[in-house]
Amino acid sequence: MASTSKKIRPKIKPPRKLGPNIAVDESWAKLTLNIREIQHHNAHKLSFEECYRLGYQLVVSKQGQMLYNGVSDLVVENLNRLADEIVIPAFPSGLEPDPMQQSREGEQLLKALHKVWSDHRDCMDKLSHILKYMDRVYVKSANVLEVVEMGRDLFVKHIIRPPIKEHIINAVLSLLHIERDGYVINRSAITNCVDALLQLSDSADGMTVYKRHLELDILQQSEVYYKAEAAKLLETCDAPEYLLRVQTRLSEEESRAHQYLSLQTSSPLQAILHNTLLAPHLQSLIDMPNSGLDAMVDLDKLDDLSRLYQLYSAVTEGIPTLRRALKESVQKRGIELNNSSRDDREGDGAVADDEPGPSSKGKGKPKQKPTAGAQGLSLALRWVEDVLQLKDKFDRVWEKSFKNNRDLESGLNEAFEGFINQHPRAPEFISLSIDENLKKGLKGKTDAEVEIVLDKTITVFRFITEKDVFERYYKAHLAKRLLNNRSVSDDAERGMLAKLKVECGYQFTNKLEGMFHDMKISADTMQAYRDHVAKATAPAIDMNVTVMTSTFWPMSYAPVPCNLPPLLVKASKLFEQFYLSRHSGRRLTWQPSLGNADVRVTFKARKHDLNVSSFALVILLLFEDLGDGDFLTYEEIKSATAIPEGELQRNLQSLACAKYKVLKKHPPGRDVHADDSFSFNADFASPLQKIKISTVAARVESGEERKETQDRVEEERRHQTDACIVRIMKDRKHMTHNDLVNEATRQLAPRFLPNPLNIKKRIEALIEREYLERCEDRKSYNYLAGRSLFCGRRGADAPSALRHESSVVVAICITLRVYRSRHCVTSYIPTCVTHRARPRTQTTHLSLQT
Repeated sequence: MASTSKKIRPKIKPPRKLGPNIAVDESWAKLTLNIREIQHHNAHKLSFEECYRLGYQLVVSKQGQMLYNGVSDLVVENLNRLADEIVIPAFPSGLEPDPMQQSREGEQLLKALHKVWSDHRDCMDKLSHILKYMDRVYVKSANVLEVVEMGRDLFVKHIIRPPIKEHIINAVLSLLHIERDGYVINRSAITNCVDALLQLSDSADGMTVYKRHLELDILQQSEVYYKAEAAKLLETCDAPEYLLRVQTRLSEEESRAHQYLSLQTSSPLQAILHNTLLAPHLQSLIDMPNSGLDAMVDLDKLDDLSRLYQLYSAVTEGIPTLRRALKESVQKRGIELNNSSRDDREGDGAVADDEPGPSSKGKGKPKQKPTAGAQGLSLALRWVEDVLQLKDKFDRVWEKSFKNNRDLESGLNEAFEGFINQHPRAPEFISLSIDENLKKGLKGKTDAEVEIVLDKTITVFRFITEKDVFERYYKAHLAKRLLNNRSVSDDAERGMLAKLKVECGYQFTNKLEGMFHDMKISADTMQAYRDHVAKATAPAIDMNVTVMTSTFWPMSYAPVPCNLPPLLVKASKLFEQFYLSRHSGRRLTWQPSLGNADVRVTFKARKHDLNVSSFALVILLLFEDLGDGDFLTYEEIKSATAIPEGELQRNLQSLACAKYKVLKKHPPGRDVHADDSFSFNADFASPLQKIKISTVAARVESGEERKETQDRVEEERRHQTDACIVRIMKDRKHMTHNDLVNEATRQLAPRFLPNPLNIKKRIEALIEREYLERCEDRKSYNYLAGRSLFCGRRGADAPSALRHESSVVVAICITLRVYRSRHCVTSYIPTCVTHRARPRTQTTHLSLQT
């Protein structure tokens, strides 16, 4: 190995130095031949060193300009040759009607362009390498384009030129149109063409050829195409199908822009689709008969509604249009519900609270038709149920299809609030629905189900603006439930009260909570009374008394007249003496209209225990000593009992005309008249031992009762408005008229929506009563400091708010037990009211709590 000779490295001879005798023409001629060989794909036959040295020699010889211009001419010559040999022969004929043949011709042209561009790009890359010295020295000093950039510029000028440019653009547009019509095209041909045009730009402003020429034509053709598409789809498709087609088109164009068009075309192309397929037809799609928004909601097409929301969200006017349409749809449905719940007969009749049962004369007789009052109650309950179902339907659509959009939610709430408050009896109907649920509707339900029912009811309650009217009805219904022990669950009652407190505050539920407190205090009082009578001689009547504070309970302070039997009067006196001995300064007023009694009555067949009202008890006792064939006329009963005519007719109707006819009416009929007469029905028979004969009463208010309720509400609103204005002015001292009206409206809104004209009237009244004064500018007011709101007013002249504070009214329900020969009274409830005098106080403002 040692003898192995070392390898001798060959010596590279340096290039021969050029002198001034070098022939420029000879060098350029050789370089020209080499460039042409490169353009004809014969670069492998050439020496890179020689080509580079020739370019170098020309630049060093101060012939850079001649070299640059000569190369440019050679490139132009080659481009013209490629255009004549490859591009122009591939022009489409334009005579083929077949879309597929048109597609093939367009592909051939785009492939030819791609071939020319690839050939030119490779050639320019090789030229840039051999002319690198020229780019480094001459191009920078002469401030001209480098070889590669010069090649691109020349390609744009000599290839992307008329008529080649128009044929290329038409080929791309034709292929787009063919694919949009549903045919399959070769996307790679368009992709290669678009890539080439994106690399080429005009030397003037640097904008790409694609952006300047092709994209604009694509967008213009797309707009024309989709306008025609929209007109065709509107004629042939229903709304869900139209939306599906639009969604498909948007997806196709998105894919098309990402795969073979430029990404920068995607946004304007999507905008064109929105502006042609959606924006002009937003309302027409929603209003499309049998398939528009209403039809999709009715048929629970949640997927179609979700697609509608998704597409409309992409358009500027989409969500506002959808919001208006949803609002109109809800209002239209709500008005239909309101119209269906209005019945001229409702509330004018009466209905007993009895459950359906057998008639007094045995089985097999057809049931009587429901009275107008029963129909009115049914309408009220059905209206609330329909409103809840409508709310559930749109809530489901809003949650699952509209992605909990807050703008749409506010529109739905406005629509529900609008049509609910358009119904003149909405507060009454909602209170009736709650009353029915708390009496019967919650039986057998779990705590979770009860919570759901109460939450739904509160949902409707939120939409009411006249919450003070609802409070009056709810208070009346709650009083009946508590006095008659009709509530299904005390927990449900208090749960409902807690929800109302959360919604409206403590002031709204203060009196309602006072009613529950009275029931608890009454139970304690009755236990003390029973302990007291147990130590003395037990009375003949067992009493159960409920004491009610008049400011909490919705009742008249004046007692209803009634001639009670002596035994019942004696029992009432005993309790009154016991009660007043424990509470000094109180006065009891009995209310027999709220009482009830258990009566054991002997008929020919058997004895029955009847539960009747206290007025019905007094009427029944009139027939105790009469013979079987004796009669009492209506006037005789009225004179003997002194019961008001309205109450007398209702109780006689429940005894002689309802399901259990323990009295006979002559002549027979469903209504009681002044010329009727009555006798005891000894032939009455029923399989039940205990029978509840409820008083025939209108569960839904009659027209006169509604007017009376509205008058009371208006009176309370006047006092509340006065109190609110004085409270505001006492705090602010000085306010302009508009500011005072706005602030009063804001503070009164939780209870009712005041009319600005009414507020203005109350301001005038307070000015007359010297609580406020008008400033000289006639646009603002001052508070008269130190002025008491009730200064100088006493007794009947004081506002009702003050009079209510100076006394407490307590109503008492009593259960009595007596025994007679024919009628055996086992339960009786009259009512008494106690007043406790308080020292009269001076106040400087009205309070909404009063």
